[in-house]
Amino acid sequence: MKKIALLTACSLFIFATSCKKEKKEAKEVIEETVEEVKEEVEEVMAKEVKFPLEAKSDSGVTGEVTFREEGGKVMMVAYLSGLTEGEHAIHLHEKADCSSADGKSTGGHWNPTHQPHGKWGASEGYHKGDIGNFKADAEGKAKVTFETDQWCIGCDDPNKNILGKAVIVHQGVDDFTSQPSGAAGARISCAGIIE
Repeated sequence: MKKIALLTACSLFIFATSCKKEKKEAKEVIEETVEEVKEEVEEVMAKEVKFPLEAKSDSGVTGEVTFREEGGKVMMVAYLSGLTEGEHAIHLHEKADCSSADGKSTGGHWNPTHQPHGKWGASEGYHKGDIGNFKADAEGKAKVTFETDQWCIGCDDPNKNILGKAVIVHQGVDDFTSQPSGAAGARISCAGIIE
């Protein structure tokens, strides 16, 4: 009888130890699978749109602009060529319509919150399209980067959604004070933000 009880106890111990080990292994597999699924979802959730910038106002300024949304932020990267050396302004405008020769078919700055024009983040207010100024090198080339959590690509928030807007590069510099557009001069390059 003692032998049977001892064998039963040993069997239960081995079974329990084996179950603990299997349970731990199963938990590790589940955790790894959850992490893999999270990474895949994040990749799927990342949105990217890319467009050529076309010359306007007989400028010869061309390039490419990419918007990528990931982790609740949108990153804009623009590569430009054909610029005059020095500073230029870049903004988002109301309409993705680059059909006019002077770029004015895009309307004014994108300003869904009806704020005064200003420098991005200014306490006095700024347009959601007030990106700012950048510098072109001696060869007329420039790279512009901008990142914000105040934009989205195709979301349901009209105060954040950049689809249907346009990127406009200006000949001059944004002074951040002149209303309603910063006195940045002619529109010299344009890209509509569409899917």
